[in-house]
Amino acid sequence: MEQREKLVEIRNLKQYFNVGKPNMVKAVDDISFDIYKGETLGLVGESGCGKSTTGRTIIRLYDATDGEVIFDGVDVHGKKSKKELKAFNRNMQMIFQDPSASLNSRMKVSDIIAEGIDIHGLAKTKEERMEMVYDLLETVGLNREHANRYPHEFSGGQRQRIGIARALAVQPEFIIADEPISALDVSIQAQVVNLMRNLQKEKGLTYLFIAHDLSMVKYISDRIGVMYFGKLVELAPSDELYKNPIHPYTQSLLSAIPLPDPESERTRKRKVYNPNIHDYAEGEDVRMREVKPGHFVYCSEKEFQQYQAIHAN
Repeated sequence: MEQREKLVEIRNLKQYFNVGKPNMVKAVDDISFDIYKGETLGLVGESGCGKSTTGRTIIRLYDATDGEVIFDGVDVHGKKSKKELKAFNRNMQMIFQDPSASLNSRMKVSDIIAEGIDIHGLAKTKEERMEMVYDLLETVGLNREHANRYPHEFSGGQRQRIGIARALAVQPEFIIADEPISALDVSIQAQVVNLMRNLQKEKGLTYLFIAHDLSMVKYISDRIGVMYFGKLVELAPSDELYKNPIHPYTQSLLSAIPLPDPESERTRKRKVYNPNIHDYAEGEDVRMREVKPGHFVYCSEKEFQQYQAIHAN
């Protein structure tokens, strides 16, 4: 396998809320993974498992409780000058889950898209600014006439396209897509995902694609990470994860995917995950281990031996 270039390195990332109080929440609890240049890493798990918090902590919408996020060799959460922060904000952008809530309803589409262009001084004249906006609208499959309208005049899918155009406006290297299709009709979801794939090829983008729709994640991702209660429990190439899920929680998630076939649906057995099966002792060394090449599972040494024996072939 050729040596791929790491764009983002997440090391022992923790994001705790209400620290020091009885109701402390470990939303992201000591996770580590890398994202390589030009790839799409999917992050899946049920609602409340910490995947959106992971994305927001990586991009500094939340200050990390502990750990490092290294982007292009620089620690994102280290102390930075305004100039460095500005450069970082330009290189890393986010597409949000709800296109209605993430667009300012009082601003015209042209001003929403051009906000980043203005902040980073990417256009010399008003004409150049508008040309960039028109170009971005056409890139995401909208018309230049849409520039003078307001967000409420668009459908959900069109609003999400505006959100994508806004993220692209500053020519970022890395985009975090936080459940970008979950608020859209099923017929529109495929259009938005295909648009993101085409843009990735054209512009050499790198994505962290956060979602709970496992079939869509498989379609867009090169590798997939599975989260459960703030922990990353499995990480593997997309096809490998679907063919050979190792962690019991991943097996449970995949067993819940509905199949478009009434016969197999009738006989399908759901696997229910019981976290008590692990029974880790206090202070036991439980961490991500490489069970097969490129296939990592969160397990103890004893479980590691078992998984290796079962999945050796």
